[in-house]
Amino acid sequence: MQQLRIGMIGYKFMGKAHSNAYRSLPMFFPQAVKPEMSVICGRNEEAVKQAAQQLGWLSSSTDWKELVAREDIDLIDINAPSDAHKEIAIMAAQAGKHIFCEKPLALSLKDAREMLDAAEEAGVKHMVGFNYRFSPAVRLAKRLIDSGRLGKIYHFRAWFLQDWIMNPDFPLVWRLQKDVAGSGSHGDLGAHLIDLAHFLVGGMDEVIGMSETFIKERPLAAEMTGLSAKGNTASDAPRGKVTVDDATLFLARFENGALGSFEATRFAAGHRSTNAFEINGSLGSVKFDFERMNELEVYFSSDDEDVQGFRRVLATDPAHDYAEAWWPPGHTIGFEHTFIHEVLELSSAIAEGRQPEPSFHDGVRCQAVLEAVERSIGERRWVKISEM
Repeated sequence: MQQLRIGMIGYKFMGKAHSNAYRSLPMFFPQAVKPEMSVICGRNEEAVKQAAQQLGWLSSSTDWKELVAREDIDLIDINAPSDAHKEIAIMAAQAGKHIFCEKPLALSLKDAREMLDAAEEAGVKHMVGFNYRFSPAVRLAKRLIDSGRLGKIYHFRAWFLQDWIMNPDFPLVWRLQKDVAGSGSHGDLGAHLIDLAHFLVGGMDEVIGMSETFIKERPLAAEMTGLSAKGNTASDAPRGKVTVDDATLFLARFENGALGSFEATRFAAGHRSTNAFEINGSLGSVKFDFERMNELEVYFSSDDEDVQGFRRVLATDPAHDYAEAWWPPGHTIGFEHTFIHEVLELSSAIAEGRQPEPSFHDGVRCQAVLEAVERSIGERRWVKISEM
């Protein structure tokens, strides 16, 4: 395969991130299959035409069903709101198209399983967009765990903290509506933490959680773009009910005996996007914060007592995953690079005839934990993942 012809559905926050990844991939990873940015699709004809011009797509469309049926498209990229994922993915699979779908995979575990079944039955390649796996520092943490340098893992604690909806007059965007988003901070932010836990530590056995919606009603949104929106903030303006969680916390017991704690919230003042974890093992620990994404803090208990402590490792050397394709050591990379690495894995897997990772299997596994936590909150008890 010399070229991967792409049809992308969605063109806002994630649409820009994916477009930049497709455009940048050949420059920095020339060995990869070259993406052809064939068609970008959205509901608003004028806006999607403008997006095509701005982001570098050859053409635009307002009919995703027509796009999926086209014979000159190899891959369907889905970054539309979550309620659209299932229908598009299943139709794409039935049309024999490979699929790249943003997280969370679906509104429910049932829907996620149906998407996986359709893709597997069709024999197409499928990938879910957990981009934080592709930070070089996170890959270093995994290498230290898998090689045994941290010993037996005892603890995984993670937190994803934001503050972008703390203003009670922030409009009721689609991410705050359960029928469109599936859940709030839990599925949007917590899903990333769950996937990182699966990637680094392994599967979970049981969970127990709690959640809260702090602002129950908000002004209706007149305009939405990414994580920003406009609405009428007058006291008598029409308002709508928030139907998702603003914050969710849960505890977990892993299959390997490790203990986990997870916190996802959009009400942590001063935290723009603190996506962080700490892992403690019998021989050492690691700490990561995506706001300092090029760094991994590492501690080894075997160090001499007089120099023991966390050390800062800058994951920009050729010894670190992906780093050799970028800049000289010490010249850091950013958020957008995780998507380029993600697309590298996707295109390489398709060319090699293997499933990319993370696949829809990982999306289903994440969805099972999300729903187990929700069941735990509703029933006020520990819930086994096997129940799901």
